Amino acid sequence: MATVAVRGVRKAFGPVHVVHGIDIEIRDGEFVVLVGPSGCGKSTLLRMIAGLEEITGGEIAIGGRRVNDLPPKERDIAMVFQNYALYPHMTVRENMAFSMRLRKADAAEVERLVGDAADILGLRPYLDRFPRQLSGGQRQRVAMGRAIVRHPQVFLFDEPLSNLDAKLRVAMRTEIKALHQRLKVTSVYVTHDQVEAMTMADRIVVMHDGRVEQIGTPLELYDDPDNLFVAGFIGSPAMNFIHGRIATGGVAAVETPKGARLPLARLPRGVKAGQEVVYGIRPTHLVLSANDDGLPAIVDVVEPTGADTQVFATLAGQAVSAVFTERHAFTPGEAIRLMPRLDLVHLFDRTSGQKLR
Repeated sequence: MATVAVRGVRKAFGPVHVVHGIDIEIRDGEFVVLVGPSGCGKSTLLRMIAGLEEITGGEIAIGGRRVNDLPPKERDIAMVFQNYALYPHMTVRENMAFSMRLRKADAAEVERLVGDAADILGLRPYLDRFPRQLSGGQRQRVAMGRAIVRHPQVFLFDEPLSNLDAKLRVAMRTEIKALHQRLKVTSVYVTHDQVEAMTMADRIVVMHDGRVEQIGTPLELYDDPDNLFVAGFIGSPAMNFIHGRIATGGVAAVETPKGARLPLARLPRGVKAGQEVVYGIRPTHLVLSANDDGLPAIVDVVEPTGADTQVFATLAGQAVSAVFTERHAFTPGEAIRLMPRLDLVHLFDRTSGQKLR
């Protein structure tokens, strides 16, 4: 059993509380990503799981065993850091074997484990090199190899790709996901990059200001966000938010301050006419309309990417973006009409930020 249970965990630095009663249950073999903006408490939570930070309150259990008072070396975890944390005077082989040699493991067994990890990560040709002779991606592989050699119950990753360039980040996240699929070791991964979270995770924990906003699979969070924060954080480009009020007369629509009516498939339960709401629609769910049934918008900026065309426009006095798979030669100031896909509209209460269902 390599489950990780976080129950009511709190963390304070003196009078400043940074983690507020977090509850997460991570299943055996699961890859869970903690995601959120800088300062939301995700790295602090990971360090508490690792034993590198003391817990102010609550309980952490690994494999069913309470570990609150255990030092890191007794928790049977392996951590991969953002800065690789390799010994510069040791070869790749020596870096990967270091923790096993500290345990006074059999030399032949250490060599076998290092060789197996090197084969998994494609490091066999580099075993006798020093870290300074490796690229950033190769150094990160060595850091992962050092973790694999230990055969821990849990892998902990603290923003391991943030020092790499964009192209290498994409390649490395694919490698890490493939590695997890091969080893099936319970993994907790911290990142501020929601694209990393979406592409790698079995489940995502969205954090904000030391609290959990929502836990779910990538597509659950994308398709059904619980609140404005999750809706705006998950998904790239970000969801459009248009402020308005529920229209009067029982009409399923949101009326903006400029008088435009944004259609709804239905009125959520319990909403009242005049209630202040936020109308959410993803850029990919806005369709270009050639008829008068679309909403009038004025083009501000056009960004062709090759595969898509992203259009930034003003709709009902508010900024929106739309993404089209077709190529369009719009010009700034041009009038277009946009139609939201009604089955994919999200409606949020403006005061609480919670989704209206």
